[in-house]
Amino acid sequence: MLLPKLKTPHDNCASYSSTEFSWQDPLLLESALTEEEILIQNSTRDFCNERLMPRILQTNRNETYDRDVMPEMGAIGVLGATIKGYGCPGVSSAAYGLIAREVERVDSAYRSMLSVQSSLVMFPIYAFGAEDLKQKFLPKLATGSLVGCFGLTEPDAGSDPAGMRTTATYQSADDTYRLNGTKTWITNSPVADVFVVWAKCEDGHIRGFVIEKGTPGLSAPKIEGKFSLR
Repeated sequence: MLLPKLKTPHDNCASYSSTEFSWQDPLLLESALTEEEILIQNSTRDFCNERLMPRILQTNRNETYDRDVMPEMGAIGVLGATIKGYGCPGVSSAAYGLIAREVERVDSAYRSMLSVQSSLVMFPIYAFGAEDLKQKFLPKLATGSLVGCFGLTEPDAGSDPAGMRTTATYQSADDTYRLNGTKTWITNSPVADVFVVWAKCEDGHIRGFVIEKGTPGLSAPKIEGKFSLR
């Protein structure tokens, strides 16, 4: 008796059988990208291979930070990439994800620097800051001439805002706020020029404050002896 031929899942993939495997795009996602997004991905990949890859060994071994990395990233337009105006290119979120992936592929510490500068410093200022703050900080953060950090995590509360102990007390005499507290594990902080610091106000609401390097009472010491992210 002749049995009918069984259909296998591979029969439906015949059209893909001749596709050459690419380690850079194993899931064939590039077919869903625009030409601009592919161009951004490729140019970022070239930058990472040429400018970041040669630095990794010594920076990790010696726990050093190369200040030139930020201006070099700014020169190719990857800082604050999704922001429109203020010296930023205003690319798609997908393009920004591709930028971050290419930097992460080379080194997670470099990607953390990029993400903090772009997503945790520049974007909050862009989305919620007054116009004078945007004009003052965003163009220089976009070029990398200024470095920013995001102060949320605390020694006792971690990254849980509900347990935050840093306070912000309004000073009516000079229309300012006095911040009192401690943050820890703040990426970019030892070299930062701009600090976005989160604190609990007297009404119980948590608000962000933009603080400049050199402000009296502000210190950002380097934590040494770390594993992985240096």
